[in-house]
Amino acid sequence: MTIEVKKSNKLIDYDVALKFLENRVEDVIIGKKSELLWILEHKPIFTAGTSSKENEILNKTISVSKTSRGGKITYHGPGQKVVYFVLNLNERGKDIGRLIKHIENCIIKILNEYGIKSFNDKKNIGIWVNVNGNTKKVAAIGIRVKRWIAFHGFSINISNDLKVYKNIVPCGISNNRITNLCSVKKNNYKYINKKIINNFLKVFK
Repeated sequence: MTIEVKKSNKLIDYDVALKFLENRVEDVIIGKKSELLWILEHKPIFTAGTSSKENEILNKTISVSKTSRGGKITYHGPGQKVVYFVLNLNERGKDIGRLIKHIENCIIKILNEYGIKSFNDKKNIGIWVNVNGNTKKVAAIGIRVKRWIAFHGFSINISNDLKVYKNIVPCGISNNRITNLCSVKKNNYKYINKKIINNFLKVFK
């Protein structure tokens, strides 16, 4: 199966990306276009998934965009890699649990290339790291499935502003349990796009 790889260097509006993904899903359903992997960074925005709750917005003055993905409230902005995909589970197997496991393994392998040990949590979807004895979330996963076409994707915090998370209960997690790669390990993450693409295409070959 062919996966088109798309990379955006400029910050992308969330609504623009969402519309593009939704159109791509329809094209994949009718067999007009191939599956997709799209790496980008968003302009600053808070988004609320389908299982979010009003009391998870701590700062009532912020604007929150509702979205069709699964999950709760989170933040996207510069310094965070957002990895969108459109995958045809009609061809890959109609198993959402296996899809999530593959995504988790992909992220773990990406971080391992930088010498960062990470792991999943059965109770809290996403990828976690140990920071001075504390477990913190470094990558989030949010998926929607339409007619067995899976889309949306995952995000990896690299150098994004962590202070913004004080405005919300991110992904339903309290106690400042969000971190980024630069806080975990000083490194040059300039070429992480290539590592994301290589590992994603290995997992979803």
